[in-house]
Amino acid sequence: MAEFREGLTFDDVLLVPKYSDITSRSQTDLTTKLSRNITLNMPFVSANMDTVTESAMAVAMSRAGGIGIIHRFLSIADQTEEVLRAKRSGSVMIEHPYTISADRTVQEAREYSEDRQVSGLLVLDKDTGRLEGIITGRDILFADPADRVRDVMTKDVVTAGPGVGRDEAKRILHDNRIEKLPILDEKDTVCGLVTSRDIINTSDYPNMSVDGKGRPLVGAAVGVKGDFMERGEALLGAGADVLVVDIAHGHSENAMGTVRNIKKAFPDCELIAGNVATAQGAQDLIKAGVDAVKVGVGSGSICITRVITGSGVPQLTAVIDCAKVGRENDVPIISDGGTRTSGDAAKALAAGASSVMVGSMLGGTDESPGTVLTKNGKRFKVYRGMASLAASIGRKSKETGYVSLDDDLNDYVAEGVEAMVPYKGGVTDILKQLAGGLRSGLSYCGAHTIPQMQQNAEFVKMSRAGFAESNPHDVSVM
Repeated sequence: MAEFREGLTFDDVLLVPKYSDITSRSQTDLTTKLSRNITLNMPFVSANMDTVTESAMAVAMSRAGGIGIIHRFLSIADQTEEVLRAKRSGSVMIEHPYTISADRTVQEAREYSEDRQVSGLLVLDKDTGRLEGIITGRDILFADPADRVRDVMTKDVVTAGPGVGRDEAKRILHDNRIEKLPILDEKDTVCGLVTSRDIINTSDYPNMSVDGKGRPLVGAAVGVKGDFMERGEALLGAGADVLVVDIAHGHSENAMGTVRNIKKAFPDCELIAGNVATAQGAQDLIKAGVDAVKVGVGSGSICITRVITGSGVPQLTAVIDCAKVGRENDVPIISDGGTRTSGDAAKALAAGASSVMVGSMLGGTDESPGTVLTKNGKRFKVYRGMASLAASIGRKSKETGYVSLDDDLNDYVAEGVEAMVPYKGGVTDILKQLAGGLRSGLSYCGAHTIPQMQQNAEFVKMSRAGFAESNPHDVSVM
């Protein structure tokens, strides 16, 4: 016989204010666990959606203290390149700098630099691999595109040994008025590159979430069918810090089998899987070997799973149920979906989540993939669910190389929609507002840290009148 119980979401409850000894929001600490072995300085994760996270968003998230998960709807080579770009953006020393041979043309150097989004290339002898020079944007700015790299490159290159520290590198860069410092080993082979921009970044973003080598943290998604093992190996080889098994119904043999296979092949890999909405779903994924569980079925702004399938659990209840299992097994829970405000994020974390995945709040920013569209004089960007009709057709075209005009669109059962969100500019200000609101949320709970907020949290259920009272009322909002 069917069982019935009540389910609540963020707008159904409020956190009860508690005594606080916090006199400034800066006294709060947003450090949290993403997975068993990865710590974030801010509990926000950008969603692995093709209209939200590629390298630009991943870099911005890391600099703010969170992490971005690069979506899987790219070729293996392209997704791997996105991971590499994110990793290169903030390391004190780039381990595998981009290079070019001296006999290439200026045009080829320009195109290669633009494609890789770098301002300079190291020039290596194509036979010996030894450093011959360096070519930057200034070298090729007015050069004839047909000229050879050797004719315009800087030949007297200042270098350093592999043991050079950050302060010493800064001194060398300053004394020689240069921006790039190649690192050579004892055989005069290039083993790295230090740039002034990377040193500045480490100072400008003190809260940046980084790996053991000082590079930005970045995650990447894989599917449960086809090339997921090959894709996972390539992404880990490129430096991805965590893999996310991406499937709408995570409490399934498809998901658990994928988790077991990846963990068997790459036992040291940090692995997140989901989405689930029940304690049993979280328990089964943990048993399969995950290092964090992603919770949320049908709660996203562009998800219609609950409408199409009739299945789902209101997000707050789902987080509370799964978090209990997570605590028992020391496995973090990620709340994914339904977060529209910093207050929603505070409620998700107070309910037991260790981090919050956000999508629509970051869509429409400069860092999200896609071009800006204009409609009725206003600017927008496309934001779509990965189970939407457009995304499903696009995914098939990438997997098979084509979509037949004879395909019956009724064969696609969409569980997401394609929409537009207002263009929002840079994502940095949005992340600052999210973090600031969350810090205030901690102070209202009388907590200095997220774990302390979870211990102090007390929810009160409210009526529709209470929800209306929570929002601006009886005034004309300007």
